Amino acid sequence: MIQSIKKSIVMLLLVTAFTSCNQEPTLQTYYVENELKPGFASFDLPTSFVNVENVDMTEEQKEAYNSVDKLNVLTFMKADTDADDYKLELEKVNTILKDSRYEELMRGGNPTDGKFVVKFLGDIDNIDELIIFGNAKNKGFLIARILGDDMNANKLMSLTSLLEKADFDENQLKGLTNFFK
Repeated sequence: MIQSIKKSIVMLLLVTAFTSCNQEPTLQTYYVENELKPGFASFDLPTSFVNVENVDMTEEQKEAYNSVDKLNVLTFMKADTDADDYKLELEKVNTILKDSRYEELMRGGNPTDGKFVVKFLGDIDNIDELIIFGNAKNKGFLIARILGDDMNANKLMSLTSLLEKADFDENQLKGLTNFFK
């Protein structure tokens, strides 16, 4: 009798665990499922690809730089695929980003050249993941996921001027810069 009660409780816990898991797709699952497929290219860049050794940083910039762990980039090249496939993949990403978990920080661009949106997971003072999604009509789209610990939106914005002064490891950026040619 006690054994069957224990089994019932374990079974109930397992059913609850499996049914309560979020079944909605995420950018992470989309990235993993597509990074090796034709038309896609992926890049994982550690923060060390930006050499800030000879750059004077404010305390805010140091905190922001140290809060970032890595950058994941996934591109989908329009020229390498069928137009319908491109529309399908673009719609998949747009659907994922419509989820209320992704908070919008800003958007821009135009219908002629392309558009971009910046979203994040977490809260504005403690961002878990910063997402930049850009769509260039004649090129394709790009998803950049900036991952880190305790990232702060305002402090991350202070890195803009720092990036203008920093050196980049060109070897790690080759595939990414090809997207913009």
